[in-house]
Amino acid sequence: MHPCPELRPDAMRASAQRTFQTEIQALQAVQARLGPAFEHAVTAILACSGRVVVTGIGKSGHVARKIAATLASTGTPAFFMHAAEAIHGDLGMLTGQDILLALSYSGSAQELITILSVAKRLGTQIIALTGHPGSELAQNADFVLDAAVEHEACPLNLAPTASTTVALVLGDALAVACLEARGFNREDFARSHPGGALGRRLLTTAGDIMRHGAALPCVHPDTLIPDALAEMSAKGMGMTIVLRGRTPVGIFTDGDLRRLLTRLGDIRQMTVADGMSPHPRSIAPQALAIEAATIMDAHKLSQILVVDADGLLLGALHMHDLLAAKVI
Repeated sequence: MHPCPELRPDAMRASAQRTFQTEIQALQAVQARLGPAFEHAVTAILACSGRVVVTGIGKSGHVARKIAATLASTGTPAFFMHAAEAIHGDLGMLTGQDILLALSYSGSAQELITILSVAKRLGTQIIALTGHPGSELAQNADFVLDAAVEHEACPLNLAPTASTTVALVLGDALAVACLEARGFNREDFARSHPGGALGRRLLTTAGDIMRHGAALPCVHPDTLIPDALAEMSAKGMGMTIVLRGRTPVGIFTDGDLRRLLTRLGDIRQMTVADGMSPHPRSIAPQALAIEAATIMDAHKLSQILVVDADGLLLGALHMHDLLAAKVI
């Protein structure tokens, strides 16, 4: 490497702008020539009874690994097979029921060419994603996705930059088209993402984390306010549920207490029915906990009740419960 003068900040920004512009233009060019081959590839993937085996080597291999992960997480069973490892035993992963999605910009990577003959003997359909539609890879494929770019963002036109971006976006386009064709929804997405914050937001229901049974602060409408305050203090939810039988008729909160004291002063002989908020907000136990959080935020609530289809009390949620479950 030859030493070079330090780039000025404006030159750095100009370099970044050129990279963005080159890659945007490359994507626009590929978008403009997207044709029937893409539709045929999507149709083949949707009809596949096996898995989509995504393979590549070098920079294309890195992109292939990401495409496989995106397909798998959006409803298309897929995995990555390293092209070099494939010719040393991993080709045993491939079956005739699979689809081979092979990435190579040149279309002449020797490892991929070796894989093709085995795939053809198995009867595996082949989708080529390449920058050279006339290459050996393309000629042996059932469907060819043209990922050619006029220039790489690299000023030497050598390092894969615009070409890898195009390959990545074409892979995303395949995954999204298959997702939409399958009617893949939020619940499906949650099932493949059970871990971490995303899984908690998409899988945790109000019934999963609600307080219930003896943990619930509950009083009758005729309960004197001092006794209702004792129940509130014992259960630590900043409120008590006012029940007639199992039906909630109101909720008495710290805010209701402050408003009563401000208006009336001495409230020791009053019942909780005199100061409760009627018609408390509620949610079904099968509703997502994040939905409860949205309702509570919209109405500036700290608590929400959980009731069954008949309006009978099952439990209650406090904002702290949502925080503790890491839903929000």
